[in-house]
Amino acid sequence: MNNQMLMWSMLFLPWLTLFFMNKEEVKRFMPAALFSALTSVLAVEMGESLGWFIYGQTTYPLRTSSYLIFGLNCVTTIWLFHFIYGNFGKYIIIDLVLNLGFIYLLHIYVLGSRGIFHEIGLTPFRNALITTADGVLVYAYQMWQEGIFVHYEKAERIKNLQLLQPKAAKPLDPEKQEDNEH
Repeated sequence: MNNQMLMWSMLFLPWLTLFFMNKEEVKRFMPAALFSALTSVLAVEMGESLGWFIYGQTTYPLRTSSYLIFGLNCVTTIWLFHFIYGNFGKYIIIDLVLNLGFIYLLHIYVLGSRGIFHEIGLTPFRNALITTADGVLVYAYQMWQEGIFVHYEKAERIKNLQLLQPKAAKPLDPEKQEDNEH
């Protein structure tokens, strides 16, 4: 398999696994996945600017490591939250293990041996710690999102209850009230 095929498959194939997940769960965790993609793009930009790593190849015609960020990263975030959201200790441990495996196996062994990715000024362990710190931010973001959804659902429920009141229970217009008094 050539490098372009590998990178494009890492961008699109992970999304196919979401057909095995409940649609509501995907909707629930998609904002966290997109936030993870945003913070990962910032980390990649910072890492390239500071000389921590370089990408030897990218998915043509794109210039970033989009195959990892918008493919594997987003989908892995959704699956991780699907299985262990709500248990922060377990989340941190599994996230760190996944990050170490991802960096050592995929970055160094697979992508490094093909000339796609090279770490220069950053050790793989430090890279995993930075990535895990990013995971903490994503977890905090999801907690914040959960609070918004609950508040929104309550507000919508109250608004809908007000809309469903029978007409007889609604106050009369002042003009119509005067007409009824005569």
